[in-house]
Amino acid sequence: MPISATAKNTGVSVRKMVPIVDLVRGKNVEEALDMLAFLPSPAASQVAKVVKSAASNAENEIFARPSDLTITEIYANEGTSLKRFRARARGRANRIIKRNSHITVVVDESEEL
Repeated sequence: MPISATAKNTGVSVRKMVPIVDLVRGKNVEEALDMLAFLPSPAASQVAKVVKSAASNAENEIFARPSDLTITEIYANEGTSLKRFRARARGRANRIIKRNSHITVVVDESEEL
């Protein structure tokens, strides 16, 4: 039974999040957390939080150990954007778009016998 966890409006753009998400897709939860702990990007800590949350949800709902769980789906979607303006020369203005993302992690028990 797949269990999921989501983090919304992370403050990091999807473009920066996708390489980290691709790195841990299909991995064991413990292995993924070890990999994320040593990545220098601040986005890696946010992905690790969501993976830990999904593992914790699985422990509470289906009584599965984190060592038995694998990340079946993980993706980052575009969230809401903050729109600001910066003053430019001659009374003009340029738009600044601060992008956010949503991270979704789905874990399931691995079927290794």
